[in-house]
Amino acid sequence: MIDPWTPTDGAASARAQFAEVFGGEPDGVWSAPGRVNLIGEHTDYNGGLCLPVALPHRTFVALRTRDDGGLGLVSGRESGVWSSELTAVGPGSVEGWPAYPAGVAWALAQAGVTVPGFDAAVASCVPYGAGLSSSAALESAFAVAIADRVGAAWTGPDPSSDEGRAFLAQACVRAENEVAGAPTGGMDQAASLRCAAGHALLLDCRDGSTRQVPFDLAAAGLDLLVIDTRAEHALVDGQYAQRRATCEAAAEALGVPTLREIDPADLQGALAALGDDVSRRRVRHVVTEIARVTEFVALLDAGRIRDVGPLMDASHESLRVDYEVTCAELDVAVATARAAGALGARMTGGGFGGSAIALIDAGTAQAVADAVSAAFADAGFTAPEFLLATPSGPAHRDV
Repeated sequence: MIDPWTPTDGAASARAQFAEVFGGEPDGVWSAPGRVNLIGEHTDYNGGLCLPVALPHRTFVALRTRDDGGLGLVSGRESGVWSSELTAVGPGSVEGWPAYPAGVAWALAQAGVTVPGFDAAVASCVPYGAGLSSSAALESAFAVAIADRVGAAWTGPDPSSDEGRAFLAQACVRAENEVAGAPTGGMDQAASLRCAAGHALLLDCRDGSTRQVPFDLAAAGLDLLVIDTRAEHALVDGQYAQRRATCEAAAEALGVPTLREIDPADLQGALAALGDDVSRRRVRHVVTEIARVTEFVALLDAGRIRDVGPLMDASHESLRVDYEVTCAELDVAVATARAAGALGARMTGGGFGGSAIALIDAGTAQAVADAVSAAFADAGFTAPEFLLATPSGPAHRDV
């Protein structure tokens, strides 16, 4: 199991790296969580509903402002020190991981915030390339750090309010879309900035509204096991963008702003109006997935958390058949977890690799993990990794 760092250890790692590279002490350390999405995949950019929880695994940023408008970045997971000027950052101007934090600074400046230059060191225990939003955790940690350091000169909504967190999330989305070049929706950033411990975040991507839905695994005698398949996961390789473009074209053909406007009762008529099977399958997934989120939340509200498994299973099948974003590793992980006793299992995140989740009885995580590991070995796959997802809190200042 990949255990999360304690806040003390995470902050100490970032501060030590900062001192080694930039000298002296940072102004503070801030952190933000990765996320898993319980259900509602590929619905965010379609104006739909999704239901993420924040992970206990976080990205820590030690940051110190500068007066000269310069930027200096270092990461424990990457080699070298990146440096530039804030005025040089913009769409297409930054490559690699620095595009995410530099993009946040750019996006906040574009929104009217007077952003200072800064040096920063990054330390993270959010798995890379696992579909657990390591990029959103990185962006969100920088967003709260910058907002904190701007202080009294801050011109946006109060960063500690939900409105302010939505404002920061939108800046992070712009950073990812326009500077890093990944056409993701807004679920990941909303989860990292707006989730609450012990809860799932019901996010309405049409209007940005949220509701905290109690998700008490321990009280129900359950664990949420995350299976990192370690199959390559990348959102900038064109497959994700292709799905999004198909959905946007279908919405235009149907005369609606987003696919959210299609009532499940009218789905068959909408599908008949589309001219190709690929578009029909993509639309069918989105409309039925939004309906599954609504059902999932209703079960949680009714205290029936142990009854959500079939919805998770149906979501995975829709993602496998209609949206075509699973892979052999994800399908084996899900099938094996179910056979080992999971109440439900599904891929989570953008797909094409990454992670799956399994809702399991408490105390059975090792047995389920052993079964999945054996199945991967039999199939000749890279050995998977595992972690337990305890619904955790949002981005904040640690030190």
